[in-house]
Amino acid sequence: MSRLSNAHQQAGRRVIFSGEDGRPSSPEVDTLVLEVLSRVADKWTMCVLEVLSQHGVLRFTRIGELVGSISQRMLTKTLRQLEADGLLIRTVHPEVPPRVEYQLTELGDSLCAAFCGVWLWAEAHEPELRALREAKKSGGPEAAAGD
Repeated sequence: MSRLSNAHQQAGRRVIFSGEDGRPSSPEVDTLVLEVLSRVADKWTMCVLEVLSQHGVLRFTRIGELVGSISQRMLTKTLRQLEADGLLIRTVHPEVPPRVEYQLTELGDSLCAAFCGVWLWAEAHEPELRALREAKKSGGPEAAAGD
């Protein structure tokens, strides 16, 4: 018997996400979650969010220094996308030369808190994850189990 609701079937999805209470989410929520993940679950976005979460209001150059090894082009693109998504505020101060500062919105700060769970999970499972990667590199029996 299929657990897919009519709405999930109409959305063309086979995967059903469920909440902590075990109830399936709606296709609309599933779509929203996947859209958010596609927008923010990349290396640079997560690093910029974390830097702003830890340091508060920062200027462009300082964000780049704290993130490290990010090009100006990628930092600009990342900051523009975060602003467009309502996750940070860009403030231009009317000075000569103009001073531009960035800070997280409440929404951006709450997203950082949610993704903190990923770091905690990785930290808790670091030895296991490293062992699995090493086994995969060496072609050991554990590597076959993961395929």
